[in-house]
Amino acid sequence: MGIFDKVVSAVTPLESDEERRTAREKARAAAGSNDWLSLVLQHHVQIETAFDAVRASHDAASARSALQELATVLTGHSNAEESVIYPALAMLGEKSDATAGYTEQAAAKTEAAQLETLDPLSQDFADKLAHLRGAVLHHMYEEESERFLELKQKAPQADQVRLTQRFREEFERYVGSDASWRSVSAGTTPRAGDLRPFPGASH
Repeated sequence: MGIFDKVVSAVTPLESDEERRTAREKARAAAGSNDWLSLVLQHHVQIETAFDAVRASHDAASARSALQELATVLTGHSNAEESVIYPALAMLGEKSDATAGYTEQAAAKTEAAQLETLDPLSQDFADKLAHLRGAVLHHMYEEESERFLELKQKAPQADQVRLTQRFREEFERYVGSDASWRSVSAGTTPRAGDLRPFPGASH
């Protein structure tokens, strides 16, 4: 069993859509108007939208383009968390949360890279995309429901300001300050009828 499979098997069964919505509402209530936590939540929405865009693709070229958009925002976001947020968690005594975050994101990056080697119209691609999406959604739920709320509550205000600046800088270091990933959030979210169902998805 690979590292990604171990991570996924450790978190199943996954939480429900309602549990995710409740966690996100709680995190949004804790976030400032433009602080690091609000930026994290913006990225999470962009990542979800990017997954939908890949699923809505009906030909190989559009699927590969959408997959590149997903990889860009997913990698930029995870790099920023790994460089800024997880170290801050560890320094506040939440080393287990930081370690879990690093492990989950390393596994997701590996799985995303493997997607690029598959035929985007194949069942193997659809299965792996669904696998990756489920693990990423759970990872975001863990951050929104508990891990990042602890950091928001415990870190002094001066640290909160520093984290916001550093998180933004690290994200833009990878994607650029005016990169194409912005089209993911600026564009129209695919309609439900445009989306191919994820294999075995119940959420």
